[in-house]
Amino acid sequence: MIYKKILIANRGEIALRIIRACKELDIDTVAVYSDVDKLSLHAKFADEAICIGPADSSKSYLSIPAIISAAELTNADAIHPGYGFLSENADFSTVCKDNKLTFIGPDSEIISTMGDKATARDTMRKLNVPIIPGSLGIVKSASEGLDIAHELGFPVIIKASSGGGGRGMRIVNNPDDFKNAFETAQSEAKISFNDTNVYVEKYFISPKHIEIQIVSDTHGNVYSLLDRECSVQRRHQKVLEEAPSSSIDNETRKKMSDISVMIAKEVGYIGVGTIEYLFDSESNKFYFMEMNTRVQVEHPVTEMITNFDIVKNQILCHAGLVLPEWLSNLKPRGHSIECRINAENPAKNFMPSPGEITSLHMPGGNGVRVDTHIYAGYKIPSNYDSMIAKIIVHASSRSEAIHKMLSVLDESVIEGINTTIPFQKQILADSAFISGNYSTNFLNTFKYKEIENE
Repeated sequence: MIYKKILIANRGEIALRIIRACKELDIDTVAVYSDVDKLSLHAKFADEAICIGPADSSKSYLSIPAIISAAELTNADAIHPGYGFLSENADFSTVCKDNKLTFIGPDSEIISTMGDKATARDTMRKLNVPIIPGSLGIVKSASEGLDIAHELGFPVIIKASSGGGGRGMRIVNNPDDFKNAFETAQSEAKISFNDTNVYVEKYFISPKHIEIQIVSDTHGNVYSLLDRECSVQRRHQKVLEEAPSSSIDNETRKKMSDISVMIAKEVGYIGVGTIEYLFDSESNKFYFMEMNTRVQVEHPVTEMITNFDIVKNQILCHAGLVLPEWLSNLKPRGHSIECRINAENPAKNFMPSPGEITSLHMPGGNGVRVDTHIYAGYKIPSNYDSMIAKIIVHASSRSEAIHKMLSVLDESVIEGINTTIPFQKQILADSAFISGNYSTNFLNTFKYKEIENE
């Protein structure tokens, strides 16, 4: 049964993206917004919009009672959580079900199994999926963690079990720094996820971050939508993504896809999800890192190389759609790159740059896509993530895609605030990036050069 009305429990560009998918499916939409988001485009373009609280996300976008009340008030029959906020909250999935609302995401049991990083590692171990060497589960104390770190050998990384977006992570290079890093990771995890659980893994010095997008329906069909390269990261947060990865050969691509499909089938996964791997190019081995049980920021690059609408089909999968068989023979079509555009000042250690956009011109042309919620006159609030746009290009080859993105960024004008556009342009022009021989440490040594009047 197709839904009549979907409430979107999110904001910004992803809320707008979901609204567009719903319009194509002739489904009514409800936007929720905090008081500082009243003039955001997602509140304007939804069929209905309802304020759910103040700017503080804990009292609005993270408030389960407020969101459920909004769904009941507007007679919505499903809730799409987008990414971030409550998208991987098992309790939210359960509350939706208890209130006879379809949660467009996996069941709470699967979120708990795969969304919790430590539990997911244990599950992969039982399925004989290669995992990064590390603790067998949650590490309860700094002293226990230090013993494990000695066994693994430094450097190690401490990770929040409920983590994501680089929060609750600390790299430790020597024993003397372990206790402080452990406590800092726990504290950060408590603030970000209300969960102090952490685990410890071996830290690879120059790995690649490769991920596989999967989609599953309610009839037992699971398909890989191929891979993405997400190794350009700053403080564990992705900056630029591309698909397919130029770092792996077709044999490795097939192995990663087959394992990802097997994982989804074994846990009974429904909808869209992403399985992330660490790839060691020296040994040509890959290791399971985690699964994101939601749509991801970088999903557009996969859509560009597959011509498959991930968000629309995510909704249809949960409504009982049978996925098309042609997905079993999917091959990448050209190359796609996505640049995340943040309201930040790269010259001042990426200081957030909220404020009013005084002038705006976004690019266009063949193979160019812009996902954004901003407009001239829009005031970017200081309360949320600084990403304000995603610019995506598609071309017949990686080299052409790089050239196209550089041209597109030259055409992009966002005035009144600082953005990361000049930073992205320097990444794209860097010889290491152009060669494809870069790792997740690429930006650790990358030097941004401020150019006058840029």
